[in-house]
Amino acid sequence: MTLRVLIADDDALARTALRTIFDAHDDLELVAEAHDGQQAVEHAGRLHPDVVLLDIRMPNLDGLEAARQILASNSNRARVIMLTTFDLDEYVYDALKAGACGFLRKDAPPERLLKFVRSAADGDALLDPTITRRLIERYAGGRTSDQAVSGPLSELTPRELEVLTQIARGQSNAEIATVMYLSEATVKTHVSRILAKLDLRDRVQAVVLAYELGLVEPGAGEG
Repeated sequence: MTLRVLIADDDALARTALRTIFDAHDDLELVAEAHDGQQAVEHAGRLHPDVVLLDIRMPNLDGLEAARQILASNSNRARVIMLTTFDLDEYVYDALKAGACGFLRKDAPPERLLKFVRSAADGDALLDPTITRRLIERYAGGRTSDQAVSGPLSELTPRELEVLTQIARGQSNAEIATVMYLSEATVKTHVSRILAKLDLRDRVQAVVLAYELGLVEPGAGEG
């Protein structure tokens, strides 16, 4: 299956670099390029891409508002990945809360970009490990883990709570399966139940919630 990708960046050189990466892979099709957020919203509504890459800082309409509008459209099932130049962009946390499935530094290696795009299209969500800790540390409020478990997370089973903890540490389904001695299909089932019970869009929002509630402390599980 060919994944249809839309990119939005006001930097022509950045768009060229992304186009070169996608053109080299037969399973990815670059359906359009946008030079600002407004154009990205228009292209997304007309072309219905599978994945949209949005630079956060763009003229006319920034990436954050573009993400909100794209994700709010019932006719658009696109997955949104935010691109940022800096280690910690003040808008990234809001983008994740709005429903973006991840964010990535613009200088990330091509293989990481490709992994993010393909994972997003598969319904997964990824956070760039170079900035996750600083993002959450700066913006997440945090409660004690005891309060978290007795509050919103109280509906989760012990096994689901353990899976959520692994998700918050940045582990993929395959990695969680290995650590917990489960099949990957079982992990996917647990993840689906966690999202349903907590009324979350995807695993990125699960990560944000886990840090906000203090289930996992910033930096936990990092090497």
